[in-house]
Amino acid sequence: MSRWAMLALLGVLAGCDAREAPGDNAAAENRSIFVEDDALANNSAAEAPKSILRPEVVPDEPKKAELKPLEVVVPFGGSGLKLDDAGRKLLDEMLANPTTAAGGTITIGGHTDTRGNDRDNLIASRKRAEAVRDYLLSKGVPAERMTVIAFGETRALVPNAKTDGSDDPEARAKNRRVEGQVALPVAAETPTAPADNGTAEAPAVDPKSQK
Repeated sequence: MSRWAMLALLGVLAGCDAREAPGDNAAAENRSIFVEDDALANNSAAEAPKSILRPEVVPDEPKKAELKPLEVVVPFGGSGLKLDDAGRKLLDEMLANPTTAAGGTITIGGHTDTRGNDRDNLIASRKRAEAVRDYLLSKGVPAERMTVIAFGETRALVPNAKTDGSDDPEARAKNRRVEGQVALPVAAETPTAPADNGTAEAPAVDPKSQK
């Protein structure tokens, strides 16, 4: 083989080696990337936080507010026998209370001061109580829930006179009022069968059925 042929052959072989090297490097790099991805995936799976909640554990339900009997005093000191804006506001607050919404009975008691005769005071106290009842009716409260009682001057909230015996106009104004009392609803009772203590009579047996 001539010298020039030998040099050409060596040049071809060198070119092949140069082209094959990048392929090997790329394959090596790809394998490295795959190995790193697998390692990251395994690490992520190993480090993933586990839930500490047990499926059988059920969170507690929020406690409901405890209902209490409600009492509202509606003043009629300066309005005579009519319900004024202040009284309507008090009744609106009573209607918004959960105790009222629960459906218990409502007792409406009318009161007066001691001025005037007993009969007139009894009539005036009833008219005041009826004014409150009518307002509640207009707000959708059923009539069967409400009871109106006229007390007249018999149940003063404060003394109508001062300690020296003189008249006390401010005290009289406080006694002209209506007291609304909302009771808690009565839970429906489930009828139960009487307990058998051995004294119950056995059912009669037809003699013919024994044949």
